[in-house]
Amino acid sequence: MGFIYAGIGGMLGACLRFGLGAFINKKAASTAPFPAGTWVINLTGSFLLGILASRHLAGSLSETAWLLWGVGFCGAYTTFSTFGTETVDLLDKKRFKLAAIYVTSSVLFGLLFAMLGFIL
Repeated sequence: MGFIYAGIGGMLGACLRFGLGAFINKKAASTAPFPAGTWVINLTGSFLLGILASRHLAGSLSETAWLLWGVGFCGAYTTFSTFGTETVDLLDKKRFKLAAIYVTSSVLFGLLFAMLGFIL
């Protein structure tokens, strides 16, 4: 039964990621030096997953809610595959410094946001 909750959450997360990513990329197209949509989505998803994981481990978030929101929603909302292909695209365009900044800031801030969410 858990796969149904994860699937529903995944559908919601994927839809929000698609819509929000397109919106952010459109708004930031002239000012962002790298793919801002994926960057923002991965950071906010890390923060939310930190909160959910902390609650789940503390026993205040049910297994059903964890499967729906943590596994399904956050799993589909955040996107390592898009992050990877966008990084390869920057490298292909010989934008090495920007690719390094994108990767480094994504990993460091992603960990920081997950930790902050976990603490809160």
